[in-house]
Amino acid sequence: MFSAAQSSKSEFLDKARQAREERKGYKARDRAATLIQALVRRFLCRCRLQKQIRFALQAMHAGTTKRNALSIFKIAQKLLFIFCQDDKLRFEKLCRSILGSMDVENEPKPDIMQDNKLVTLYLTMLVTFTDTSTWKIVRGKGEALRPALTRICENIMGHLNQKGFYSILQILLTNGLARSRPSLTKGTLTAVFTLALRPVIAAHFSDNLLRSLLIHIMSVPAVVSHIYTITPECMTTIQTHDLLRKFILFLSCEEQCVDICVCLEGSHTLCLLGNLIHLGYLNEKVLEEEANHFVTELTDMLSYCQRYVSQKKSNLTHWHPVLGWFSQTVDYGLNESMPLVTKQLQYLWGMPVIRTLFSDVLSKKLETQEPTPPPQPTTSQNNLPVKSLFKRAFQKSASVRNILKPVGGRRVDSAEVQKVCSICVLYQTALTTLTQIRLQILTGLTYLDDLLPKLWAFICELGPQGGLKLFIECLNNDTEESKQLLAMLMLFCDCSRHLITILDDIEVYEEQISFKTEELVTISSFLNTFVYKMVWDGILENAKGEKLDLFHSVHGWLMVLYERDCRRRFSPDDNWLRKDLKPSLLFQELEKGKRRAQLLLQYIPHVIPHKNRVLLFRNIVTKEKETLGLVETSSASPHVTHITIRRSRMLEDGYDQLRRLPVNSIKGVIRVKFVNDLGVDEAGIDQDGVFKEFLEEIIKKVFNPALNLFKTTSGNERLYPSPTSYIHENHLQLFEFVGKMLGKAMYEGIVVDVPFASFFLGQVMGHHHSTFYSSIDELPSLDSEFYKNLTSIKRYDGDVGDLGLTLSYDEDVMGQLVCHELIPGGKTMPVTNENKISYIHLMAHFRMHTQIKEQTAAFIRGFRSIINPEWLHMFSTPEVQRLVSGDNAEIDLDDLKKHTVYYGGFHSSHRVIIWLWDILSSDFSSEERAMFLKFVTSCSRPPLLGFAYLKPPFSIRCVEVSDDQDTGDTLGSVLRGFFTIRKKEPGGRLPTSSTCFNLLKLPNYSKKSILRDKLRYAISMNTGFELS
Repeated sequence: MFSAAQSSKSEFLDKARQAREERKGYKARDRAATLIQALVRRFLCRCRLQKQIRFALQAMHAGTTKRNALSIFKIAQKLLFIFCQDDKLRFEKLCRSILGSMDVENEPKPDIMQDNKLVTLYLTMLVTFTDTSTWKIVRGKGEALRPALTRICENIMGHLNQKGFYSILQILLTNGLARSRPSLTKGTLTAVFTLALRPVIAAHFSDNLLRSLLIHIMSVPAVVSHIYTITPECMTTIQTHDLLRKFILFLSCEEQCVDICVCLEGSHTLCLLGNLIHLGYLNEKVLEEEANHFVTELTDMLSYCQRYVSQKKSNLTHWHPVLGWFSQTVDYGLNESMPLVTKQLQYLWGMPVIRTLFSDVLSKKLETQEPTPPPQPTTSQNNLPVKSLFKRAFQKSASVRNILKPVGGRRVDSAEVQKVCSICVLYQTALTTLTQIRLQILTGLTYLDDLLPKLWAFICELGPQGGLKLFIECLNNDTEESKQLLAMLMLFCDCSRHLITILDDIEVYEEQISFKTEELVTISSFLNTFVYKMVWDGILENAKGEKLDLFHSVHGWLMVLYERDCRRRFSPDDNWLRKDLKPSLLFQELEKGKRRAQLLLQYIPHVIPHKNRVLLFRNIVTKEKETLGLVETSSASPHVTHITIRRSRMLEDGYDQLRRLPVNSIKGVIRVKFVNDLGVDEAGIDQDGVFKEFLEEIIKKVFNPALNLFKTTSGNERLYPSPTSYIHENHLQLFEFVGKMLGKAMYEGIVVDVPFASFFLGQVMGHHHSTFYSSIDELPSLDSEFYKNLTSIKRYDGDVGDLGLTLSYDEDVMGQLVCHELIPGGKTMPVTNENKISYIHLMAHFRMHTQIKEQTAAFIRGFRSIINPEWLHMFSTPEVQRLVSGDNAEIDLDDLKKHTVYYGGFHSSHRVIIWLWDILSSDFSSEERAMFLKFVTSCSRPPLLGFAYLKPPFSIRCVEVSDDQDTGDTLGSVLRGFFTIRKKEPGGRLPTSSTCFNLLKLPNYSKKSILRDKLRYAISMNTGFELS
């Protein structure tokens, strides 16, 4: 019974719990139903409201009568309350209604594209609601409302700024302008710029809004250029509000300028830079008044960009069309607009801006004087052309102005000097930052003929003594003032070097553009001393960064002047030497491996006398021979290569036997055995003399123009590879062989009478790979008439197109006219005033390089296998010619007499020998003395280091019989020669020679007159070249 009661109680409780849960569920469903009903009613209510609002808006648009502003405001308020993406068209119509109700004038005309229509419409709305000038309500009686309404407009602008309004305008401008053809119309661009400017004006040009304007608007590529072209009215607004001055003053705070650069990064900083430069170009007065701040700010921006300019490609760099390799991210979307940005940057080195910035320098009046004759120093005969050139140049230049020389007297801490220095820093920073347009900058800076000479005059006045001492002191100081002064020198050197590189000889020596030749002498002396001090005082050893760049600039300008002087003299003989440098000390330091001595030899070897450099060259060769085991020692003998040569086939046999030899064997000892036409070995032992004759004969044959491996230039008949040498089947192998033979001659110190064209020697030395090499400068050494004709095209005042030239070269090749195109399709491209400079350089390059490219490369390959090209870096082109052919100075008979060896009874006091020296010194002309030397040694020029270095030594032997009967000296012949005892009168015989031994065979003549006549006849008929 008890258990039954418990069971009924549990059932009761379960039922009660279930009932509660059911009631709870019913309540939840009721609440949910109520909520759903409320949501549905609310949704339906919103839909009805939206439908009513849209219907009312549609009715308003459909109506023909104008609604008043209050009703439009109420509808606009409701539409904005319910606005969604589907209401764009309605919003557009509403905007038009609003503008219509406000009588907006000059609405921008939209383009055809729908997007541009909307942009134009929305811009017009913003223009309208950010300024009350077009509002009807403020006209007439509503003037009292203007302050309040203006405040509302300012609030709207403030709200827009908070919502990133400037960023949106930047995107709009960039998309519309950063392209080859801008897509924004005049009205659209006017509206955008007006909207960008209004908040700034309203805030009275506050720093925050000027910052936003600079970052978002002025950094748009070439925006100033587009405004100037498309909407000049806006440019007037910029000038009215003096916006450039406000930008300059804002950026004059270094922190603010850095902040702008960091926000923009490299590409957009460059765009801002271009726009500021363009504004400066258009506002000359502001530029002049704010020049110091303007220059400093441009320098800071360029320096910021420069930090990310890289010299080479890497995984961290990107290519920029103006900056080159750039280590920041590059916005490639701006590439289309870079030509316009570049054009803006070009204003910085255009004449108006240069004249404004360098006004202090350009305003200097260079003193003039009447021409006075120069002093007449005593000079040797061969210096007369140089003296007459100086005389003509002096008379031409002195009548215009005084020659500029260091005078000193201007304080370096003066405001004027500081200003000029900061301007030079600006342009120097531009040169190192804008790497891809560096040549344009240099060309712009050199366009004014008087800028560089006046800048040089300014440099000459600096410091108490003028120029050099001041700059030497600056090298040892690390102050900001010193850096700026050195930047001025660096800019002067870079620009002057560029100018002299692009000027031809007529412009440098005759017209004397920018610099007088005497000034070039002064400048070269200044540069020479400066570079020497940097090297010898140890500054270059530790130089890096700016100092290293300075050295390369000064050294580059120095070497351009030196090479120009080597090609055509304008300086005195000892202008390049350093008299305070002792060659013996230099050689000692080279032996010890001192760095400064090595750098001196690397960069300015010309400060060492030429003979000392030749000695150094011979020492280098001797050391290499010792290293290779090519020199006779007490413990070992060098390997000897024996070759047999048929006299009738000397070139062919020499080529076949020597071309396959290893390089070290060619450098070593080679013994030659000649075979005559009958196949019999010729008598004689080769102790270098026979090989010398073989080498001379080989060189004589291969350089004979009749063989057509080499041609002679017109006029001075100097040798260069023949463009038609391909008629020989193996012509390139022959050129390589010739290069080896000439290298062997130089290696052994054998001088050969082979006059090369200087342009060809320059290529052998590698000068054509230099940045400053100009084909047109070397052209006179190939064909002076052709050079004059080309330069006359450069100076042609009329239309070059009238001459009927094309970018091609017609040449008569073995009776056939061949047309060579200078560029692909060149024969159909006319030469015009625009491309005539390119035509001149292309033509010069074709004649001196393209035509003989393969031949030159083969020759160089052979020559450099024997002669290390680094050995020749210490010589100029004319000096290398002297290494090949001997000294071009007058023969020193005293030196020759001192180093002559006598045989066959002759001695220095023998009467025939006394007659000989007297005839050479008194009766023979300098040309005849040269012929005499060539008669005996096969070369008309004396050895570079004097006759002490002639191998074998110059010798004179008394002979009694003809060469075919001569068996050498005997005791009887020596005694007869010594005591002047003759078997018979030798009056009918001529002197002969053995050039391989540098030996003169002289009969024992009885009279001086007979000796003079016979010797003169012999050297004129060239009866030497026999082998004893």
